[in-house]
Amino acid sequence: MKSFILLLSLLTIGKFCSAQQNYILSGVVKDKRGEPLPGVAVYVSDYKLATATDNQGKYSLKLKPGNYTILVQLIGFKSIDKPIIIEDKDVRADIVLTESTTQLAEVTIKPDPHRMAYLSTFKTYFIGLTDNADKCKILNSDLIRFDYDSEKRVLNATTDDFLIIENQALGYKIKFLVKEFQYDYSSGIVFYEGFPHYEDLPGSEAKKEKWDKKRIEAYNGSSQHFFSALFNNRSKEEGFIINKLIRNQEQEYLADSIVQAQVGGFTSAVLTLPGPKNFSPPRKAISKDKLEKLSSGHRVDMLNRAEILTDTLVHEYNQDIKKLKFTNVLYVIYTKEKESSTYLSRVRMSVSRPPDLEKKQISLITLQSPTVFFYKNGSINNPRSMLYSGYWAWEKVADSVPMDYIPPVDLEGKK
Repeated sequence: MKSFILLLSLLTIGKFCSAQQNYILSGVVKDKRGEPLPGVAVYVSDYKLATATDNQGKYSLKLKPGNYTILVQLIGFKSIDKPIIIEDKDVRADIVLTESTTQLAEVTIKPDPHRMAYLSTFKTYFIGLTDNADKCKILNSDLIRFDYDSEKRVLNATTDDFLIIENQALGYKIKFLVKEFQYDYSSGIVFYEGFPHYEDLPGSEAKKEKWDKKRIEAYNGSSQHFFSALFNNRSKEEGFIINKLIRNQEQEYLADSIVQAQVGGFTSAVLTLPGPKNFSPPRKAISKDKLEKLSSGHRVDMLNRAEILTDTLVHEYNQDIKKLKFTNVLYVIYTKEKESSTYLSRVRMSVSRPPDLEKKQISLITLQSPTVFFYKNGSINNPRSMLYSGYWAWEKVADSVPMDYIPPVDLEGKK
């Protein structure tokens, strides 16, 4: 879109609410004839929590109050997902599984000559292009069903069962039920949602120590880290600076309101408005004629360097949920890590910036709905409410950690 490549990289993630007491989620898994099914795997989406049914088909899980999605899987049956709400009491949820039947047409269908190209696109925008993505492998990619709309130039993909992803970079085995994947070749926008479950890979103590360090790196600066810090009113302490990027303003408004232009250092005509702390009066305001010449053939974006305070940005919805509302675009700068060299060499989608922010990790958030609701652990209630571009759009499944991942208290000391 215009001077930026926008890639939406959000997961449908289980909602988490902080509470001290655990409650029991239990039930029986049966087939359509009413027979109990032993050995059924029951996972909690986006977490490492899991169990299996006993000989009577019974299962139970201890969960804190919150919204979850449980995933139920047994070979020979269709995998299902079921939303669960835990409030102030135990919950019973019985499950009925349907046998999986393979249609003859699916066996005899003519192979798609474009499948390998579709699979390459899927891996690029689902697994990612990071260094961690290089160490990820999809073990059963034959499960993916592709549908390409040649008129709209949009690739869709889904799975009826769990994709198995082995992440040797972070030490996770990820089972991911893909409900929707969509890549628009024209706009460069990708959206996917589904239900992942994480398991630790076996490894030596040395390998586990290495994985621990890589998990910290993956978490630091991520959107999950940002929203968790934002919930706890610690975004600045944990390395995030929030500015505002103003797009599509009328040129007349800009000419009257911009007091200082700092065009140098940006890849397109972008004007920088300093915040009050580093404001220095210019000799004269930029004229309308100069602005029109400067912005001819370009969209004019204005970066307001005044730091946005969280108490003006974040509001409490209830004790467990907060909401985010803003105009224009949030320009989020993570100061404690530099951009990966791979980011620029492979993707070439670095966000425009002033010289003093060179190599900082910068992500943009554009609202797609009026309000974003989020939780203490950094999960988002309505994932389609935002569009990411920049660094967060680059990081995909290969750089994700479970929602119950707890980083060390002293993050700097562990690096």
